[in-house]
Amino acid sequence: MRNQGLPDDTFDGRPVIGICNTWSELTPCNAHFRAIAEKVKTGVYQAGGIPVEFPVMSLGESNLRPTAMLFRNLASMDVEESIRGNPLDGVVLLVGCDKTTPALMMGAASCDLPTIVVSGGPMLNGKFEGQEIGSGTAVWQFSEGVRAGEITVGQFREMEAGMSRSAGSCMTMGTASTMASMVEVLGMGLPNNAAIPAVDSRRLLLSQLAGRRIVEMVEEDVRPSKILTREAFENAICVNAAIGGSTNAVLHLLALAGRVGVDLSLDDWDRLGRDVPTMVNLQPSGKYLMEDFYYAGGLPVVVRQLDSAGMLHSDASTVNGHTLRENTTDAVNHNEDVIRPIDRPLVRDGGIGVLRGNLAPNGAVIKPSAASPELMVHRGRAVVFENIEDYRERINDPELNVDESCVMVLKNCGPVGYPGMPEVGNMGLPPKVLKKGVKDMVRISDARMSGTAYGTVILHVAPEAAAGGPLALVADGDFIELDVRKRRIHLDVTDDVLERRRADWKAPSFAISGGYQQLYRETVLQADQGVDLDFLVGSRGHEIPRESH
Repeated sequence: MRNQGLPDDTFDGRPVIGICNTWSELTPCNAHFRAIAEKVKTGVYQAGGIPVEFPVMSLGESNLRPTAMLFRNLASMDVEESIRGNPLDGVVLLVGCDKTTPALMMGAASCDLPTIVVSGGPMLNGKFEGQEIGSGTAVWQFSEGVRAGEITVGQFREMEAGMSRSAGSCMTMGTASTMASMVEVLGMGLPNNAAIPAVDSRRLLLSQLAGRRIVEMVEEDVRPSKILTREAFENAICVNAAIGGSTNAVLHLLALAGRVGVDLSLDDWDRLGRDVPTMVNLQPSGKYLMEDFYYAGGLPVVVRQLDSAGMLHSDASTVNGHTLRENTTDAVNHNEDVIRPIDRPLVRDGGIGVLRGNLAPNGAVIKPSAASPELMVHRGRAVVFENIEDYRERINDPELNVDESCVMVLKNCGPVGYPGMPEVGNMGLPPKVLKKGVKDMVRISDARMSGTAYGTVILHVAPEAAAGGPLALVADGDFIELDVRKRRIHLDVTDDVLERRRADWKAPSFAISGGYQQLYRETVLQADQGVDLDFLVGSRGHEIPRESH
């Protein structure tokens, strides 16, 4: 490595710190990571370490096809083997667009070297026609407006430009901001990692401090296995409820827990998050955006309020050497409309609802804080789309036999079926319904939805349709019953009818055979298990023969 102009004392035994960078111009949320990496390097040098930056696969939700989720596990393999195969003593993970966060954490957890995570931060608040708009959430709202004839395409494009006006990830409480919050509450990042805007100088300061701290972590031997405990995951579930976090966090935390050997289940999400109030008044569940959240005091305020109510394991360790409670003792709420007091929440019972029944024997999820209260108990006639292509071909047809009381059902968009489990579960409503002024309907699928989306949407149905789950057997005209309070989802069809349909069911065929997609389909776990590949589950540790090193 002398050909890079390194002086002699580079090789005198100083800690070698890998900076795992997901910078890419194809991943707009991460396009500013070169500046962040330079600040991390400065911090590493200041603490007496040697920084070495290396790239790994970057997962941009907005551009990557067929869906970034298909490649989360592949990127985690890239990260794991890059760390394992190189002579590194510690790692800084630079994450942003939502799948890069779990992918890098999963890969690093499987190696168990000292690791600290730095998120890239959210964009500045979106602005359009005198109002503040949120990335993703505004897209869904305005695209429905175009289809309903309420706004023009030109207005939509102006909104889009005003929505994406700075570097950073979605400034709503979408999956990127949710996962940045999970990094902080899990203890894998420094305080305030979640909310500092991407273009705020304090984001660069945090990056430099992370570079200093990782050198100390190497000396103290602070590894992910010491931070990512059962208690840390329970804290994360509780905080996810309090912030109105994305349903995608369910999949990512289940997968991450699997990498470190923590027994976390779908039922834990329901049990631990069900009675936690949603205090953060952010889109898509509420009104404000991430910039406002930071100015109000950010995640430390949420943690302190939950801790005061006895809802957290506040003695959990974090990467800066202090406990969760110690990191939030001085947190002050500067805006009680953005971060509501715990006794005056946005939603009394937040969290992720886990539904079960004959339609989802292994579970399905709903985000009650983003749903319509009047649809929490509902019975409706199924309007079935066999796949996303079927939906796109028929949804705008004025002859489609659908009204606002129906339940829209989308099949074959799960981990195996698409493949990759895309964010299409929040299906746009039929124009004939939108023109009545209706803004929400019950929608059910084995897909995911963007954390920026909203509505009464049941997701992650397991087993999925492509794996022969009951969702595959739903037909037009069947009645489906939903009761979120009772955590029940039921297909009102007799067992003998379902058995006849099962005898006629055929698994879908796939356009691509061989390569990574085939490996993925053959080894991927279902949604209730985190959608990891079965052979990647578990920590393989960091000790390997290094004859060449």
